[in-house]
Amino acid sequence: MDGKHMQIGEVAARTELSLRTIRHYEDAGLVIPSERSQGGFRLYNETDVARLMVIRRMKPLGFTLDQMRDLLAATDRLDGEDPLTAGEREALLERVRTYQQAAVEQVEKLRVQLGRAEDFAATLDARLAGDAPNAVG
Repeated sequence: MDGKHMQIGEVAARTELSLRTIRHYEDAGLVIPSERSQGGFRLYNETDVARLMVIRRMKPLGFTLDQMRDLLAATDRLDGEDPLTAGEREALLERVRTYQQAAVEQVEKLRVQLGRAEDFAATLDARLAGDAPNAVG
């Protein structure tokens, strides 16, 4: 990492999250700014942005804040510098697998919902096309 820090506004623009949402995730303990400026402004690095992106991707799949916290804790531990026993590593990977499976299931449910929504929109389009006055030429 290059050590570059960003203020919350730049992070909000990059993650497409509102300042309020980022602060909410901070209050919930999901992301903590890497540093604070002398003036007390939150400063974030690329790792913090990546963490917010994980949260942003989990939210529409219906994951709770506790589930987000649990997954992030597992990945933090897997990515950390502290050594893991084979059993600890496997238990952490199993937690990640559980979230991966849940994500796949949610994506499939969303595909079904999207298909229904597209069918509904097509039905309305057909209805409107059927009620359109005939062109005179």
